[in-house]
Amino acid sequence: MTKKQVSQERKARIAQMQKQEKARERRIRLQIIAGCVALLLVLAAVITYAAFDARKKQPDVAISTFGVSAAAAACSPVTTDPAKGNGVHVGPGTSTPATTKVKYATVPPSYGPHFAQPIVADRKVYTAADKPAIETLVHNLEHGYSLLWYDDTIAKNSDQLAVVKAIAKKYEGSQKLTDKFIAVPWTSKDGKAFPGGKHVALTHWSAGGDPSDVSKQKGVWQYCGDPSGAVVQKFMKEYPYSDSPEPQAM
Repeated sequence: MTKKQVSQERKARIAQMQKQEKARERRIRLQIIAGCVALLLVLAAVITYAAFDARKKQPDVAISTFGVSAAAAACSPVTTDPAKGNGVHVGPGTSTPATTKVKYATVPPSYGPHFAQPIVADRKVYTAADKPAIETLVHNLEHGYSLLWYDDTIAKNSDQLAVVKAIAKKYEGSQKLTDKFIAVPWTSKDGKAFPGGKHVALTHWSAGGDPSDVSKQKGVWQYCGDPSGAVVQKFMKEYPYSDSPEPQAM
């Protein structure tokens, strides 16, 4: 074998060894990266579980503790009015598409003609800047929702607005029909002000005990001076989603 052949074989062996060494280093790097990724995934899972477990262990504060007591809320007695408008859809997509505003007989409304589509999102509280149309909300009333309307006095009072939001939060994330609740503002653009000294109104569209008999339907109101979780809880117990024209609709 010539010196030239020996030199070529030596170079080939060195090149092969270098190639094998690079492959080994690449495998080591990939193993290190895979190990780091696995560790990060484990840490993320541990942190997520810890956060979830911590939330789960937090005391479940009763809605009745939010805001003032029922006695201190300065609420008027519940009032009712014969209801109409069940199944009467107006606005886009209906036989009266030009109707963009319904003049309701009461403040705020608890029944009447309404837009064809209700709110289907899980959102439970709105502000004046993003609230749905009144005509949309009335459709939700038809489906068994109870609405808490708060006026500008509440909207401008950070403490009382926080109470409204806390009440609404108790119903967030729930798919239960019993938790059909929405809190929305009532502004001067929507209609007349609430009665003197009242800044909160609860409304419900009642079936009057018999969803099959339209003549028994009634609108339900209760005005209060201050927001109260205890009042909301009692109102929704006395007028549940099942007591409505279309209780199974979302």
